[in-house]
Parts: sequence; C-alpha cells; structure tokens
Amino acid sequence: MTILTISGAGLRIAPLFSSRRAFLGWGLVLLAVFIALFAPWLTPYPPNKPDFLSLLSGPSFAHPFGTDDLGRDVLTRIFYGARVSLFVGLASVVSSLFLGAMLGAVAGYASGWTDNVIMRVMDVIFAFPSVLLALAITAVLGPSLGNAILAIAVVNLPVFARLARAQTLVVRSLDYVEAKRALGFGPVNILLRTIAPNIAPPLIVQGSLLFANAIITESYLSFLGLGAQPPTATWGNMLRDAIGFLELAPHLAWFSGMAIFLTVLGFNLLGDALRDFYDPRT
Repeated sequence: MTILTISGAGLRIAPLFSSRRAFLGWGLVLLAVFIALFAPWLTPYPPNKPDFLSLLSGPSFAHPFGTDDLGRDVLTRIFYGARVSLFVGLASVVSSLFLGAMLGAVAGYASGWTDNVIMRVMDVIFAFPSVLLALAITAVLGPSLGNAILAIAVVNLPVFARLARAQTLVVRSLDYVEAKRALGFGPVNILLRTIAPNIAPPLIVQGSLLFANAIITESYLSFLGLGAQPPTATWGNMLRDAIGFLELAPHLAWFSGMAIFLTVLGFNLLGDALRDFYDPRT
C-alpha cells in the first residue's frame, strides 16, 4: 500500500504503509482514535454510573472486560480513557512542538547571546528527570488535567528546541537561504517560509515518538493522583484503583494496562515508519 506525496522533485511514491511494522502502527493508532471519537456509541453503559449489583464481576457477555469495585463497566471506561490519553498527548506534544521549534529555530538562526540564553534555559529544564519534573510541576500547581498537560509540555520542550536548533544550524548555511538573505528578505520571512518547512520532518517524527511518551507520563500522573481527578476515567487512575483488587479481580489491571501498552506500541511503530519515510538514505 502506498501514498502519493508532492516534493521538490515532483510526484513520487512514498511507501509509508509498505512494511508490516508501519501497517501495524497505523492500525493501532487509528483504532485508538476511532475508540476515542465514537466511545459514546460503542457501549451502552455510562462511564461513571455505579451498579452495586455487579461489583467486581469478571468478563462476561454483558460486560466483556468485567466491572470494577463500583460496578462500572471496564470496557466503557477504557474507551472513555482513550479520549483523555489522546487529548493529553495531542495537546501537550503540539504545544511543546510549536514553542520548542520556534525557540530552537530562533536560537539557531540568531546565534550569539540569543542562542546562549535560550539554550541554557533548555539545558536547565533538560537536566531534570522528565517524570520527576512532571511530578514537581503538578504537585506545585495542583492535580488536574490541564496542569498535567502543562507539565508534559514543559518536559518535552527542550527536546524540540534542541532538535530545531540543530536542524536550523544546518539549513541556514545552505545556498537558497543565503540567496534570500542577499535579496533583502528579513529574518522572520526566512524563518517562517524557508527554514521552518525544511526542519519540519524530523520534528514531526520526534513528535510522534513523544506522543507515546506523553501517554505514559499522563498514566504516571493519574496513577499517583496528580492527573485527571475521579470520576473521570483515565487508564492511569484505573490502574491505581485496581491495586487493592489484584488477587480478587486481576482483570481490572490487565485490560487498562493492555490499553496503555497497545496505544504506546502503535505510536512507537508509527514514529519508526515516519522516520524511515523521511530518511533520504532509505
């Protein structure tokens, strides 16, 4: 399976779906997106309504993934948890990508003291372990979904900034950039219309890989009670609620853990496919 793309060399065939690894990655990601978008129509149960006649029941025809300690359908809550995980990943990665790319491109193009100030700040952020920094931010600001998104975006910011700076340092010395500079085009025009399109591919690849990391970090925060608060269904707080029932109802941890595993696997495989697609050597 192939797709058509337009490049500077004209029309070419891009084997973005050609490998089994890429096909599996796209399949898992699209399945997660489909579940998140159509969760209200895929299950007859409300995600937060308790059913005290069906507490901790195992998988059955009525409840394929069983029920939790309040009788809520686990499959329904996993579907609604996909919405939270994908929203957190999208919001945090997109915001950190745009801000990080802007800071990195400005630092790489301007050089001098501008480069030193921006990159030293990024180095300070990057020096902290990512999970501990996210925990510190959410602990200071308070547990909420918005603060979790902010924490994950801050953690990912130096990655995009450093990558954008490295790519800008390469692109700014190329002939077509020097030609635009000689013709009198300003820095803003060169950054937005010439450098940005040429440094975008590696940033997109990095973003797809960090999307998976954002889902895991959100699960950490929710597991520790610093993400979305109950009764909002998230995969992380479902795992936290399952701790006390691992012997009695192991399905509570099994299915939410598998949801995290398969979604993260899908984005990692998709990131590998995008990396191979944009790599000129392949």
